[in-house]
Amino acid sequence: MQSNDNTRQELTYLPVPFPKAPPKEPRFAALRAWWKKAWEEDGVLHAMWEAVLSAPEDGLRYMAPWIRAVLVVASLSFVVLMAKAAGEVILQALHQLLTAVPKVQVGVDTSNGVFAVVDQPVRTYIAQHSAGLPIAASTVYTLWLLTGIVGLVLGYLSRNNGVRAMWAGHGAATVWMVWSATSHTSRPVAAALAVLAWTFLSAFAMRGLSLRRRFVAGRPAKVVVRPEVHVPVPVPAAPADDHPHQGCPFRD
Repeated sequence: MQSNDNTRQELTYLPVPFPKAPPKEPRFAALRAWWKKAWEEDGVLHAMWEAVLSAPEDGLRYMAPWIRAVLVVASLSFVVLMAKAAGEVILQALHQLLTAVPKVQVGVDTSNGVFAVVDQPVRTYIAQHSAGLPIAASTVYTLWLLTGIVGLVLGYLSRNNGVRAMWAGHGAATVWMVWSATSHTSRPVAAALAVLAWTFLSAFAMRGLSLRRRFVAGRPAKVVVRPEVHVPVPVPAAPADDHPHQGCPFRD
């Protein structure tokens, strides 16, 4: 009996086993489950892949809306990048053109003939009045030339009133510069030649310009009919002679 008691005492002091921790879920198990479900027959990724495969046959009109949105965004991004690159190239070329022209000085004989009557006073005027500008006088002279060329060519091709107004302003400014920079003795002749040259070139820049109002024959007048507007017309009262029995109770 004593051995049994000792055995019981030993059993009471045995270590109690701790419960086992539940096994941990593998990492990214939820993501793997969603990926597997998305590629099933009715899944999201499977439907998108089917839409991509059928896009060439469906065409731009009947393809999935999200594919059209992606194509539009990609096209706009490509156009913006190309426009930015082209703009940088054009600005760099324009900067080289403006800085490569010779310097404009007062009274410099850079042209001859009839063109010198207009060109030399313009160069002199620009050199005299562009000292405080942040750009060089040669740049101003180049811009003056480009404005005249653009106004002449675009006015002839497009017949746009805005371009014609630019051409008119360019001509008036040119005549003023010729008048101001020419000596007093030859000022009227130089200004007259500038006006004649501008008038001759205006025959091309303002081609098709007419001050008369155009009327299109054979066009019917536009009449607007509004049936919802009702104008009440009062009924005129019959004269007394037409109803001799007006007060009779037995009248018809």
